[in-house]
Amino acid sequence: MPEGTPSTTGIPMPPPDPAIMARRQAIVDGLAGLVPAANLIVSEDERRAYETDAFTAYRAVPLAVVLPETTEEVAAILKFLNQEGVPVIPRGAGTSLAGGALPQADAVVVGLSKMSKVLELRFEDRLARVQAGITNLGISGAVAHESFFYAPDPSSQLACTIAGNIAMNSGGAHCLKYGVTTNNILGVRLVTMAGEILDIGGDAMDADGYDLLGIVIGSEGQFGIVTEAVVRILPMAEGARPMLVGFATPEEAGRCVAAIIASGIIPVAIEYMDKLAIEITEGFAHAGYPLDAGAMLIIEVEGSDAEIDHLLGLISTMARQHGATTIKISKSEAESAAIWKGRKSAFGATGRIADYICMDGTIPTGQLPMVLKRIDEITESHGLRVANVFHAGDGNLHPLVLYNVNDADQREKAEACGFDILRLCVEAGGCLTGEHGVGIEKRDLMREQFDQIDLDQQRDLKLAFDPKWLLNPAKVFPLDMRPGGWAA
Repeated sequence: MPEGTPSTTGIPMPPPDPAIMARRQAIVDGLAGLVPAANLIVSEDERRAYETDAFTAYRAVPLAVVLPETTEEVAAILKFLNQEGVPVIPRGAGTSLAGGALPQADAVVVGLSKMSKVLELRFEDRLARVQAGITNLGISGAVAHESFFYAPDPSSQLACTIAGNIAMNSGGAHCLKYGVTTNNILGVRLVTMAGEILDIGGDAMDADGYDLLGIVIGSEGQFGIVTEAVVRILPMAEGARPMLVGFATPEEAGRCVAAIIASGIIPVAIEYMDKLAIEITEGFAHAGYPLDAGAMLIIEVEGSDAEIDHLLGLISTMARQHGATTIKISKSEAESAAIWKGRKSAFGATGRIADYICMDGTIPTGQLPMVLKRIDEITESHGLRVANVFHAGDGNLHPLVLYNVNDADQREKAEACGFDILRLCVEAGGCLTGEHGVGIEKRDLMREQFDQIDLDQQRDLKLAFDPKWLLNPAKVFPLDMRPGGWAA
């Protein structure tokens, strides 16, 4: 396959612009004057490391990769590429599961991996100012010595960056109590495609004027590149303890989740795993999960010892009322670590036994019993298996559709199955994504959730920030919505 030729599995991508490809050397020379030589990647072998992200169904070697170290360098790069009419692919750590950082052959990847500094810590104001290339877990590591932490905790938090978290509005296991990224960001520094540097939000919980921060968070790199962020940091809780609850059926587990939320109790986390996920994960992590259960919940609460005991007692009573077959309350830090090790390693453990597509949709928690039953029916109708592992407390589903990547028929079935599950989320009153974003994976499902008026309004907003449609241009919107259109 020639260098830069896109490879797809049923997802159309625009063809490379031959005029841009013909000017590659001039574009590279221009970039070379903006950053140190070590921060510009031009050889094919080195560029190939950036040809995909965690959504590996599509690959393309980018035109070039540039790794700035300052906001000012990002501004100069974007201003130059805007003048040249070259598409830009913002990239954090490349952990996107929806293809949010996938490149194009005629695009320049702007990576933030060298922008990982902590710029300011203000514990009295409960905030930290960081460069956006810092890892999610790196923020908590920087403030742990004062017993503070950064709340959002996606499963990839060891690797994923705050830039990617902001782009996709990432959550994590503890978002039930502490919220997702948008609830934990006070301000950002955004560089537009024209090279303008904008400070949005600030150091307080609210800022004057329109809520542009709410627009930027979750915008998937469509409006600009976030180079710095002011994040909320919180004092660590006095204590925390999880419990395992096993049920005979997924429906009973779903009803128990709905009952806990309806009672007014807000645990730190309620995580769900079905029978297949339990078996896969227990074989890897040996966390003591109940292998005879048809579904399992991990429920964690925090506070003083007395408060924890009280809350776990109330939840245990509700669990028994909903048919719990196993209740195991952690009695030590080692047991707590084992419980969470199993959950955090679930995706990796599943990858040991099969290829899978990790879906991401959100539903009202009251719809969990019905949706879980329908997911099983949908998967069986396609002749596939599904392992369900997700954030049950806020209805953010992550079904893992298992298939053989080397079997073309199974690849098509897995994609169709995933789309049917996402349609089900919308039908149940939810949405196409909870934290992975739309990317290219769900781009062609946008009309399942939005009518054309809604989509046109979203497009107009993008055009206000990016009138040439150069930022992450093949993502989020159906291809025919680009001004001038695109042949699919």
